Amino acid sequence: MLSNSHDFIRPADEAERARLESLVRGDYDRCHPGETFDDMKRRLSFSEEDQGLYRDWMALAAARAETIRTSGPKSIAA
Repeated sequence: MLSNSHDFIRPADEAERARLESLVRGDYDRCHPGETFDDMKRRLSFSEEDQGLYRDWMALAAARAETIRTSGPKSIAA
């Protein structure tokens, strides 16, 4: 995760945001029984706590995306 709370992920577009969110949505839902990732997103406009949670989860999503990108299939020179 990012070390400074003012650093956060800025997806290039809504498709990238949706892809990143998909990487953590299930984990968030399992960690917060009785609510969903979408519940948290609905509260973003008025809850600083949820803004911080969202920022942290998106940082985790970005780290996971980078791991997937770098550990993907590699071509082998013949």
